[in-house]
Amino acid sequence: MSPTTAPAGAPVHIDAAPESGDFAIPAEGLTDGERLRALDRIDGYLTRKRRHLVGYQATQELAGSALDLARFMLSNINNLGDPFQSGGYKPNTKVVERAVLDYYARLWHAGRPYDPADPGSYWGYMLSMGSTEGNMYALWNARDYLTRPGAPRPVAFYSEDTHYSFAKAVRVLGVDTFHAVGTADYPGECPLGGDWPAEVPSLPGPSGTSWDGPGAVDVDALAVLVEFFAAKGHPVFVNFNLGSTFKGAHDDVRGACERLLPVFERHGLLPGAGARDGGRRGFWIHVDGALGAGYAPFLRMAAEDPSAYGWAPEPGAGAPEFDFGLTLPSRTAGEVDMVASIAMSGHKWAGVPWPCGVFMTKTKYQLEPPTRPEYIGAPDSTFAGSRNGFSPLVLWDHLSRHSYRDQVDRIRRSQELAAHLERRLHELEAETGAELWPARTPGAITVRFRKPSAGLVAKWSLSCENVLTIPGDPTSLRGYVHVFLMPSVDRAKLDALLADLARDPVILSAPGTAAAPAAV
Repeated sequence: MSPTTAPAGAPVHIDAAPESGDFAIPAEGLTDGERLRALDRIDGYLTRKRRHLVGYQATQELAGSALDLARFMLSNINNLGDPFQSGGYKPNTKVVERAVLDYYARLWHAGRPYDPADPGSYWGYMLSMGSTEGNMYALWNARDYLTRPGAPRPVAFYSEDTHYSFAKAVRVLGVDTFHAVGTADYPGECPLGGDWPAEVPSLPGPSGTSWDGPGAVDVDALAVLVEFFAAKGHPVFVNFNLGSTFKGAHDDVRGACERLLPVFERHGLLPGAGARDGGRRGFWIHVDGALGAGYAPFLRMAAEDPSAYGWAPEPGAGAPEFDFGLTLPSRTAGEVDMVASIAMSGHKWAGVPWPCGVFMTKTKYQLEPPTRPEYIGAPDSTFAGSRNGFSPLVLWDHLSRHSYRDQVDRIRRSQELAAHLERRLHELEAETGAELWPARTPGAITVRFRKPSAGLVAKWSLSCENVLTIPGDPTSLRGYVHVFLMPSVDRAKLDALLADLARDPVILSAPGTAAAPAAV
């Protein structure tokens, strides 16, 4: 049966989630039969959910690693402390962790392997959380690097499409945003006009506002805001997104850096002659590449040599320049390497069955750890104390299974499926008469559309977001969901989703006018 000819209003089966009572542990414990039944229940539930998950940036193709790596469950593996010193806890996988770091250092043009005597070498570690930890570590390092006694405090800038972890991180770390400093110290002086916005505006879309825009930062607005605070003497922290949370957008990191470098130079934020503080720079640029830093290097490979890979990214997808190789000439400081840090999630593009990731910076920006506990035998230079030693094994296993050509093929398939889903949603609109609002940012591997029934949201683990199409007007509220075309999503899975959408009562009853708000 065609996905668009399924019976209208047919019920959608929803798997019942396990309940707390299924896993209650009595004082006497459980019998083997009871314990196995409980494990079977959660295994069955997770298996069904894994087969239908399309709404989040989580790869589900994990069977190979599960078979080969189960033997390591016999060891309590802990990569305690700095990855470049073995430390006192010897059941660790730091040698594997360093191999993973070297792999990404090559992809991200980070230069030479870590050498404490070489400022230009890279330093990094594997995160025990996802990129939230990497973003927080970057902000922590940047805060301490940029803070000067008696000088204005550093100010953080991030766009309205930035992951929510930054709003959390600035509060946890006590970092001031341009909104907080502007509101408190410079009321009525916002150079964009009006009140100080909470975040840097994103690019507007056809409506003239950002709700239907591509999701990338508005570089013009960013440059104006940074100029205002740099002129007041504030050091600057800027975050860029590579694969934004909902729209999958890539910020134009090179274009933004080209706009910001003259600002930094005018106001003494570059090292060298005229700098405010010796050899230290007064700015820090971080790239939140939770999703995109995993595949953008392979987009770049295909774009630079299509004949070698048999494919070139679609027009508008580009090959984003975002990493440590992004350098620009200045009048006073010579060639300036613009990017100070990058974070990436290992459970997203690559595919690890639990949250993890990679943080990377240069040795010249790395600050000394706040403590050096003797008993762990290695500097406490990471955010966590104990760190998951299984993550390097699983990420290494994935990388060792896939050549660069394989990785190019993976991102090619994802982009092709994203274009296919967008096209099929437009066809479904025409066939049903319901307006579904399908949209995709060029080059993104995510497609967003009208929010269906709660049953379908649960079945397919769809991520939801409500937006005001007219700022300040609650009647203009639209409910969206999105699908991420991760490597574990195939056309059969998309056809099944489309079949569900074609018979979903919320979709079939959706108004056919652009002005009508969605059911939320």
